[in-house]
Amino acid sequence: MGTFSIEGGFKLKGDIHPQGAKNEALQVICACLLTSEEVLIDNIPEIIDVIKLIDLLSSLGVKVHKISKNKYSFKADSVDVDYLKSDSFKSKGSSLRGSIMIVGPLLSRFGKGYIPKPGGDKIGRRRLDTHFLGLIKLGASFRYNKEEHFYGVESKKLKGSFILLDQASVTGTANVLMAAVLAQGKTEIYNAACEPYIQQLCKMLIRMGADISGIGSNLLVINGVESLGGCNHKVLPDMIEIGSWIGMAAMTKSEITIKNVSWENLGQIPDVFRKLGITIVKKGDDIYIPEHIGGYEIQNYIDGSILTVSDAPWPGFTPDLLSIVLVVATQARGSVLIHQKMFESRLFFVDKLIDMGAKIILCDPHRATVIGHDFNSNLKATTMVSPDIRAGISLLIAALSAKGTSIIHNIEQIDRGYENIDGRLLALGAKIKRL
Repeated sequence: MGTFSIEGGFKLKGDIHPQGAKNEALQVICACLLTSEEVLIDNIPEIIDVIKLIDLLSSLGVKVHKISKNKYSFKADSVDVDYLKSDSFKSKGSSLRGSIMIVGPLLSRFGKGYIPKPGGDKIGRRRLDTHFLGLIKLGASFRYNKEEHFYGVESKKLKGSFILLDQASVTGTANVLMAAVLAQGKTEIYNAACEPYIQQLCKMLIRMGADISGIGSNLLVINGVESLGGCNHKVLPDMIEIGSWIGMAAMTKSEITIKNVSWENLGQIPDVFRKLGITIVKKGDDIYIPEHIGGYEIQNYIDGSILTVSDAPWPGFTPDLLSIVLVVATQARGSVLIHQKMFESRLFFVDKLIDMGAKIILCDPHRATVIGHDFNSNLKATTMVSPDIRAGISLLIAALSAKGTSIIHNIEQIDRGYENIDGRLLALGAKIKRL
């Protein structure tokens, strides 16, 4: 179990280049299974979850070639479908959440797709019904081995259908979409997720020869084609990492420029941080965060009531940034209610912030009220364990602003979502060591 030692209280300064989007990379890498031709993908973040998925595809027989840092080629012209029944696959497939998205492409192209119960963050229930109900609507037969927690879908040929998703799941939408592009006839996916990640996947599939309309809406219309070809694709910058750097700059009163953020794909992120009182300046396609020497003040609603920050499907605010918003609020002027609707265990890391001196009332598993210190009382260093990716980066932000030396264990959780985070922080002037 890896450990970070962080000496807090130091200001950061400089430029930061955000990594490629983790959630998009997992989808578009799985899409390479839909064709026997070569697919080139640039700006792939070299983080644990992505590296594990690339290794899984390589074990499946996909030819993977690293062209340069963050740029890979994939060629799935000799996929070993029998590998899906091996113990090795069950072990590798269960170690990351993103493995679920190989099922749709494998089912569509090879007539079968299997997956063990995927791993990932322990943030609450993350059911797979949306994925499999959608695939069943396309004509797949489904089975589940309860003893081995092993899922399977099979079909000689998928047929287009109208599919009303029971929730706007990003990975569920991606899986059903990738299955539908090679199905016979027309498929309509209603209540589809419309995050930039899904839009990017659609654009990549169209370059491969797919027929998709409705991109950016919650109704995707797919006319199945016989086969897909290769393409080039570049992954967007990671909006969650961009939000993390904004929070880091504010909490440490630092002057940071985040380069090439793709403003048009940030949605509500800049405005939500502005509601916390953080100054965000648009400079071309960059975000400039000045030093917040006087702190930052949370806005109330027009009627004077307390601000609520809650998550919602896109274009609502992403749940992946609620942990960062919460920790940033601990040093603001004013109070805010954080409402995490999607996952019932994601706020349980706040006890560690309370140990550091934060004023947080955990109302229930989904809601927490934060009363800001206005930097009148600094957080105190402590020893912590990272429970998941986003809580881990939030604890790291808290440690960077705290007095003294903090220890964070289980940093593999942070490494799952953030590429070389300690190296990039050191370049900005942070005092951090990987033990």
